[in-house]
Amino acid sequence: MNLKEALKIANRIVFEKTGQHLDDLQAAVLRGTLEHETYKHIAKNFDCSESSVRKVGSELWQILSEELGEDVSKSNFRSAVERFQLSLFSKNFALQQDCVQISCCVNSYGEGRHPPDISNSHTEETSNTKPTKTSHQDLSEMPELGNFFDRTPELQTLTTWILQQNCRLITLTGISGIGKTSLAVQLVQQIKDEFEYAVWYTLDEFPTIYKFQSNLTQLFSQSENPDSPPTNQKRLPLIKYLQNHRCLVVLDDVHNLFCSGELAGKYKPDYEEYRSLFKQIEKLSHQSCFLLVGWEPPKEVPQLTSENTPIRTLQLTGLDTAAAREILRDKGLTEIDNCEALIHRYQGNPLWLKSVATLIQELGIGATELLIDDTILLPEDLKDVLQQQYDRTSELEKQVMSLLATENQPVTVAKLLQNGQISSSDLLNALQSLWRRCLIEKEASLYTLSPVLKQYIKTRRAHLTNIDNE
Repeated sequence: MNLKEALKIANRIVFEKTGQHLDDLQAAVLRGTLEHETYKHIAKNFDCSESSVRKVGSELWQILSEELGEDVSKSNFRSAVERFQLSLFSKNFALQQDCVQISCCVNSYGEGRHPPDISNSHTEETSNTKPTKTSHQDLSEMPELGNFFDRTPELQTLTTWILQQNCRLITLTGISGIGKTSLAVQLVQQIKDEFEYAVWYTLDEFPTIYKFQSNLTQLFSQSENPDSPPTNQKRLPLIKYLQNHRCLVVLDDVHNLFCSGELAGKYKPDYEEYRSLFKQIEKLSHQSCFLLVGWEPPKEVPQLTSENTPIRTLQLTGLDTAAAREILRDKGLTEIDNCEALIHRYQGNPLWLKSVATLIQELGIGATELLIDDTILLPEDLKDVLQQQYDRTSELEKQVMSLLATENQPVTVAKLLQNGQISSSDLLNALQSLWRRCLIEKEASLYTLSPVLKQYIKTRRAHLTNIDNE
């Protein structure tokens, strides 16, 4: 579908809903979206504010979502319009052939155009239309999505990797609270209907590889043979189902497969066989995608990641200022003139900002007062979250973080070695592991800790010193 056709269809949908055709700014937003431009770039080209563009975009996605019967956003606008166009073609073809009777009520924008989301639903194919795949979804463990703050670039990147580049294994990593699971939920909601199977597993107390594979193959085999008793169904190896069907499998909290107190990505003894599974997914040809979400990736994944392999890693960083402002507004903070410094201090981390915003709100502290002397507030719930991730690190990593916490500026490896406590080999391994765990920041050859982590380590050190002195 070209740009002109997409705009024509969108104009028709908006006119049917509002009685008005697309105005110039609405058309500019849709045109920019189709050309993969950011809101900021669209605003610059149209000579208006970014907030105006975002507002118009939000209104358009709401209208299109209501009329198309699915969640439409900047990242899936093109595919949603293409599905709508295909549904109209299929409907017209069926009427012309007079071979299909539609028993449910379908309006011209097709609220009922997608097959029901049940395991025994089937659609008939015609020689002149793209086959519609039955969708089997087990998303019972997927969290409900609350307020979702703008992650358009990240959604576009993941969608491109999965739907266009057909990547087989993707890791989505980031420090605690950064929004990995929320982003994954939003992504799944947008692309799940592109797959025959969409499955979400949360790895809080994760089963053995045998049980995991058994659960997946049971879902596949029951869907293929719904009338056969489960005990009589012949199950294929998991990789065969991934080759025969297009599947999206999300594993959340994947760090629970790995050891605490060790360098990043080392499997627990009972979970070593996951390494073989991930290697199969990477090496063998198939049409499915595994998305691994967690604080750290399997240690072999970064080695495999390149433009020449179907493996990708996205390390999530904080929200931009505009999106982070929404968190503070939701918490009722009105001192938005000073909020950029607050957002920067907490690095746009949604959970960190919510935590400190709640404390500020409840105690009546002004953001201006907070920013006077570079104060870093660490509410108890935030310290608990940081402790969970800190406790997973090795003693070597803790040493390196303690060194970095004493530095006011980013430092080189040579400066860290001057301390004389750690060998160069151990230091490099620790830095690599801390980077994979998203616990340090680096720019070129310089390394540092975030202000929040520095404050946490200093507070922890002071607490332990007090205990020793008692």
